[in-house]
Amino acid sequence: MDDKPVIPMTYRDAGVDIEAGDRMVDLIRGLVERTHNPRVMGSYGGFAGLFRLDYNEKLFKRNYREPVLVGCTDGVGTKLLVAIAAGKLDTVGIDLVAMNVNDLICCGAEPLFFLDYIGTGKLDPLRMAEILKGVSEGCCQASCALLGGETAEMPDIYKGADFDLAGFSVGVVERRRIIDGSRTEAGDVVIALASHGLHSNGYGLARRALLERAGLRLDDRPPELEGATVAAELLRPTRIYVRSVLNVLSRYRVKHIIKGMAHITGGGLPGNLTRSLPAGLTVRVKRDSWPVPPIFKLIAARGPVDDIEMSRVFNMGVGFALIVAPSFAASIMNTLRRCGERCWVLGKVRKGNGELQWA
Repeated sequence: MDDKPVIPMTYRDAGVDIEAGDRMVDLIRGLVERTHNPRVMGSYGGFAGLFRLDYNEKLFKRNYREPVLVGCTDGVGTKLLVAIAAGKLDTVGIDLVAMNVNDLICCGAEPLFFLDYIGTGKLDPLRMAEILKGVSEGCCQASCALLGGETAEMPDIYKGADFDLAGFSVGVVERRRIIDGSRTEAGDVVIALASHGLHSNGYGLARRALLERAGLRLDDRPPELEGATVAAELLRPTRIYVRSVLNVLSRYRVKHIIKGMAHITGGGLPGNLTRSLPAGLTVRVKRDSWPVPPIFKLIAARGPVDDIEMSRVFNMGVGFALIVAPSFAASIMNTLRRCGERCWVLGKVRKGNGELQWA
């Protein structure tokens, strides 16, 4: 008979470190609080975040007559695998925020707050804080509050230090100011806003073409990238367009000058620009109206990947698009440039079957 005493199990024995979670909460306090504004209520670390939609203080007064709440959720995809392999985790949080808030503003909404979810196999507080550093920065760029989040240590689901990210954003738009593309008509102009490279889409194909088939290493500097490493280019953060777009919208509070908007993500221009069009219309895009960034040329050459597949998968240098009344196009572009955007006329709306046309 075995008389050895049975040692009680702990949660740590099962792979979950409660103390590590507590340390992480303390580490990220400053990252969270730097995103807060007068609308945020309550103290850090509560069970849920509190946020005022309207407030009446003289200094910050803002009231909605008929507010409509807008919500969306998204992730970063396999760009995370590049970040893990490169050991650089402080920018994928920017991507996470961007993928949500750039969607949110397409209907004219102002982002209010953001929530994040991190699932990991092993909770390393310093590592998680690096990820949250990017989330915090993204929220500051989007002028929205990081209201809360969840970090789950699940060693039976994620292997080792692997992790996944999900984000959730809530915004608000005045009902009469909702932008849904329904006012778009033939003759309207499409303005393109430049991307910062790949953003957060098509990484399954990008990794296969560059890292597997072409055999490039993350620290390689192929001549096509003009001195940048493969890692630096693949991890370039998604551009956040919130401030620029809201700046334009704030200038036209009565007239419906902005007819539609599109965040160019998975599916590229063909799969996203046409989502902002009513039936019976299409967009004729000037194929040579912008310089395609080097990273896309590198993928196409090293894959190789043909032009049709490239434009179907990647943004090809166009991160966001606005459909506007033609007489206001020049003024809107001037405003966007003053906000730091690179922009150009991408094409025009025409009668058609909804399928993108290339000129």
